[in-house]
Amino acid sequence: MPDTAQLLAFSILSLGMALTPGPNMLYLVSRSLSQGRTAGLISLLGVSLGYVLYMLCAAFGISALMLAVPYAYETLCFGGMVYLLYLAWQAIKPGGRSPFQVKNLPKDSNKKLFIMGLITNLLNPKIAIMYLSLLPQFITPNHGSVLTQSLILGAIQIVTAITINAIIAIMAGSIASFLTGRPAWILVQRWIMGTVLAGLAVRMMFEARR
Repeated sequence: MPDTAQLLAFSILSLGMALTPGPNMLYLVSRSLSQGRTAGLISLLGVSLGYVLYMLCAAFGISALMLAVPYAYETLCFGGMVYLLYLAWQAIKPGGRSPFQVKNLPKDSNKKLFIMGLITNLLNPKIAIMYLSLLPQFITPNHGSVLTQSLILGAIQIVTAITINAIIAIMAGSIASFLTGRPAWILVQRWIMGTVLAGLAVRMMFEARR
């Protein structure tokens, strides 16, 4: 069992990372604003399952094996990069719609919302990197089972991420009323969103080359 100081430090670190915008947050916000809070929370369930899978892989050493094989890691990075670029194009293409635009957006089924939330998280290699680079720093072999400590720290990260993202998904719905009837704001948000997604894709490309 990690000591109190380690648990507190890791909790603060997890909170900071959860508040940092990324693909997961962008997807949850877009679903909440386009389909409502329920859709955002269903998407969050998929994202949460992705966290659990990554945490279990890290705890049992499977993630370490994946990162030890360059082609496996590069493939994951490439898949995430392509997905982000696709979302960016959908945002800025002529006739495209902002993920924050509510009107006339096709509604996804609950199953698709869940699956897309899961895929969005699984195609984010930074999650695997986070578990491999951060967890070991807060694990002390003398404090008991390394596996148990890994699971406890992973659970803290997951609970923190789910809590923050749930709050964001719920609050995002109130923005929809502000955007209604304001096409200028929607156009600006389309380009901001496309730029952010493309920037994340480029950053992911450079990380894959490290």
